[in-house]
Amino acid sequence: MAIITEAAIRELAGLRGRTVPITSCYLNVDGRRLLRRTDVEHELDGLLRGARKRANGYPSVHDDLNRIEAFVRAGIDRHHARGLAIFAGSACGLWKVIELSKPVQSQLVINDAPAVGQLELMLQEHEPIGVLLADKQRVQLYVFAMGQVIDHCELLDARRRGFAVRGERERETPASHRKELVHRHLRHAAQAAFDLWQDRGFQHLAIGGPDVIVSELEQHLHPYLRERYRGRVPLGVGAACADVQRAAEEVELAIERAHEMALVASLRQAAAGGGKAVAGLGPTLLALNDHRVERVLISRGFAHAGWRCPATDALRLVGPINPANGVAMVRVDDVVEACLEEALTQGVPVTICVGNADLDVLGRIGALLRY
Repeated sequence: MAIITEAAIRELAGLRGRTVPITSCYLNVDGRRLLRRTDVEHELDGLLRGARKRANGYPSVHDDLNRIEAFVRAGIDRHHARGLAIFAGSACGLWKVIELSKPVQSQLVINDAPAVGQLELMLQEHEPIGVLLADKQRVQLYVFAMGQVIDHCELLDARRRGFAVRGERERETPASHRKELVHRHLRHAAQAAFDLWQDRGFQHLAIGGPDVIVSELEQHLHPYLRERYRGRVPLGVGAACADVQRAAEEVELAIERAHEMALVASLRQAAAGGGKAVAGLGPTLLALNDHRVERVLISRGFAHAGWRCPATDALRLVGPINPANGVAMVRVDDVVEACLEEALTQGVPVTICVGNADLDVLGRIGALLRY
């Protein structure tokens, strides 16, 4: 699975379809939400129906859509992939599939350049996590980004190697000296974590090991790492890489939930005080129509019928006449989905909140505003 980098995104963004459009498809294939293969195909079908209407008679776009459909229906290995980003331009020889370890908001865009907004947002919001595992002799350091290992090293304290033969020499070493060797080793482990942070720049750190070891390591952390310390993981040196990755994902999930809570708190406070926020579906749609939205917050699974103006593409909760221009609007089965698609098209980040009661009370959707 390829790791997304800023350079790769810039390279994609620089492509142009010249005389024909490029098709960008983001597809959520997260097995935790879409349990069956048919669920994924149904997710794709909804995108394709709308896209074929927007193909504007370009045969190459229809070719792109057919190729995307064939690729997905052929089957996807969802053991690791939770999202797909597909970029196709049959007329210019473009075909690129990026498997993502994080879910995406399903979206299909037909434009003269690849739509890379979701990739950029994913790179910004899923920050690297460092995991430090230690015991009295060994240290293991991992850095995970986008659900993948991007760095891993193991250290054995050289000062203790001489005492490792059947424990003979260690038993002959005074207890006070053995304790001092452990203290030195843990200071060395904390320094190694700091060196890795300087090299890789991970934003969060978790530590695993025996309680007494972790307690001392916490004291030795550099102040910069203490700011990024997110607590302990129930693992020790020698844990399988897959187990460490799962632990890192649990840490990331907790960070995401805390971030969601902070955003909802900001939304609630600003909306209540007449600040730069709106709550509820109707006000959110109006703000999005006016291009005033900085971020959309939505409760997972929220859906609601609404209306779209064929003259301006404006979305509204109440119809059938657009009060802004008197035009008869078209019924939309799920205006929330249309709202999210419009937000992504405008480059507006979308945060899908899970089980946040405060957002539910506010109407299950809201927006932080630019002005």
